[in-house]
Amino acid sequence: MKKLLAGFALSLVAGFATADNQAPLSAEQWQQTVDKARGQTVYFNAWGGSQEINNYLRWADRQLQHQYGVSLKHVKVADIAETAQRLLAEKTAGKNQNGSVDLVWINGENFRSMKENNLLYGPFTQSLPNWSLVDKSLPVNEDFTEPTNGLEAPWGVGQLVFIHDKLTLNNPPQNFAELLSLAKAYPGKVSYPQPPEFHGSSFLKAALLELTADKAALYQPIDPKTEHDKFDRITAPLWQYLDQLHPVAWQQGKQFPSGTSEMIQLLDDRQLLLAVTFNPNAANAAIANGNLAETAQTYAFQQGALSNIHFLAIPWNASAKEGALVAINFLMSPQAQLRKADAKIWGDPSVLKPDSLATGGSQGFSLFKSISEPHPSWLTALELEWQKRYGS
Repeated sequence: MKKLLAGFALSLVAGFATADNQAPLSAEQWQQTVDKARGQTVYFNAWGGSQEINNYLRWADRQLQHQYGVSLKHVKVADIAETAQRLLAEKTAGKNQNGSVDLVWINGENFRSMKENNLLYGPFTQSLPNWSLVDKSLPVNEDFTEPTNGLEAPWGVGQLVFIHDKLTLNNPPQNFAELLSLAKAYPGKVSYPQPPEFHGSSFLKAALLELTADKAALYQPIDPKTEHDKFDRITAPLWQYLDQLHPVAWQQGKQFPSGTSEMIQLLDDRQLLLAVTFNPNAANAAIANGNLAETAQTYAFQQGALSNIHFLAIPWNASAKEGALVAINFLMSPQAQLRKADAKIWGDPSVLKPDSLATGGSQGFSLFKSISEPHPSWLTALELEWQKRYGS
């Protein structure tokens, strides 16, 4: 058996040379992975700021232990960039085995950084049995314009949308210009999370996509150090917009909500007229959990919703690679995806084809018109410039 597993490991590595030559594993090969995973503990570095998500991952841990003998330990982080930096330090120190992280929840700039620094294991996606169930019409092979090359597996869909209560705001703004008019008409009732918090940074990108005259440039790399004139020209409308918004915003733009959870609380308390979220099912989930009135609803601006896939990846030096593969495959299963999409549990949209989602083939809600994410270099540049202009 040891020789068989060793041979399988070699074939797995050989088959992972490029994303293009990935081939699905045979049932026997996958079973060897499952057998080797038994007894492993997978240290999963993921955002820990949502009680619903934390509860979901505790459920996933129980299921993985029961079905596969694999433990999933949620290592809660405020920003996955911290994990990327730790992995880079391990790479620099030559720690190519027995790493401290087995699984990461990433997308965008963090994926690009980890990919460029060769911090990821794979490609592996097509070796997963549940890869065949994934809805390939979604942008699952691209992450903020960066090809995934099979180095990360899709887990859920994010869309930047807004929540309002029909009783207090029956005719919500349909674009950023109308949002500014609303803020001026009702001072102190509009805000957004403070960058570099994910939702706040996404708000900046969505606003820039609407306000700039050169949208195409946002899908190309930008280096503000060498292209500062171009950066200033393209982003000028955004800063002019925020200079008008902040004086009439919540706390006069001197303080910002910490994230979606606080914005939903402020919306429920009627301190805000709108909350920002990256989950098109967020209003249903908040209502189901008693955090918003039944008159709350989610909607997108007329231009559509900034959209992306969030992914799961395995560091190159993970101690429990087999356990991580089994965990990812489970998290992509119809059972786990349908539960994740349930508003009473998390409400995160599924990445599976509708007919793969068992019992009725639906997650119970629809996605909004999609807008692609800009190149990840714009995220870093916008956050730095925002901090320079408005940070304390």
